[in-house]
Amino acid sequence: MSKLKCVLLLFAVIIFCKGSQSQQVRITKEQLIALTPEWKGERFPDGRPKVPDDIMKRMKLVSVEEAWAVMKNAGYGYQVAEGWQVINPDSVLVGRAVTASFMPGRPDVWKAIDSAGKKEGKRGQNTWAVDLLVKGDVYVADQFGAHRNGPTIGDNVGNAIFARSGNGIVYDGALRDVEGLKEIDGFTAFYSSYDPSYHNPTGDLTTMIVGINQPTRIRTVTVMPGDVVLGKLGVVVFIPPHLAERVATTSEIVRLRDMFGHQRLKEGKYTAGQIDSRWSDEIEKDFSKWLNDHINELPVPKEQIQKYLKDRTW
Repeated sequence: MSKLKCVLLLFAVIIFCKGSQSQQVRITKEQLIALTPEWKGERFPDGRPKVPDDIMKRMKLVSVEEAWAVMKNAGYGYQVAEGWQVINPDSVLVGRAVTASFMPGRPDVWKAIDSAGKKEGKRGQNTWAVDLLVKGDVYVADQFGAHRNGPTIGDNVGNAIFARSGNGIVYDGALRDVEGLKEIDGFTAFYSSYDPSYHNPTGDLTTMIVGINQPTRIRTVTVMPGDVVLGKLGVVVFIPPHLAERVATTSEIVRLRDMFGHQRLKEGKYTAGQIDSRWSDEIEKDFSKWLNDHINELPVPKEQIQKYLKDRTW
């Protein structure tokens, strides 16, 4: 078992021993705020960072490379997870992460966690985190890559996820009922594998939930509740909330400069060498004029372009 898994299990046991915390595996508001100190904006009632809707909307046009570059420069070099199977692969998945962590079932620990949940009227550990979803969320679950007897999501839970969030999932484990999941219009899923079996707490005890909205691991990425999930082209990027606006705005200026450069190259006004290197003052002035002339036509919020034209920053 990895060191991270051991830490998460210890964290879950500590919370369990404190008593009264919902389902005994869910992080407290105070703990979550303490673990996300860089975020200064609005939060959900449980402490999860709430990146504004307008930034979430702008995020759909961000490329994986642009997001990676901004995060890498800020010291976050391991926020990209690759190698997924995808349901609805032509769509872009964007949302705020709600995290769930599962581990291989151990009867005594499973029983302790499940008993605490039942006292609060909860049934089926695989749905506890699902019950917390709100519109715009993405269900992000570490199912430790479990395959046979591991799936905790089929078409019933998938429909529940979509009904609550209007969004999809990132699931490091096996799904079942994939044909049924594909019938959910707008449901985008990044998942590790498919298997027709299911987790069975009364039989083969293969999975148990140990963390809800705690730090979790997806492949080689540490994911925090409230991270901005960006999934496209079979790749998932997890953007820390305090970097979300920087990622969106950096992407926008790169996109505009590329549009301008490509147009001027087609027109023959500049050479490839001029456009593909540091721009001269002449080109920068031409770019500013181009922005002004096309401000109502460009795929970037008008106020962002005006801000750039005013002070050359985003």
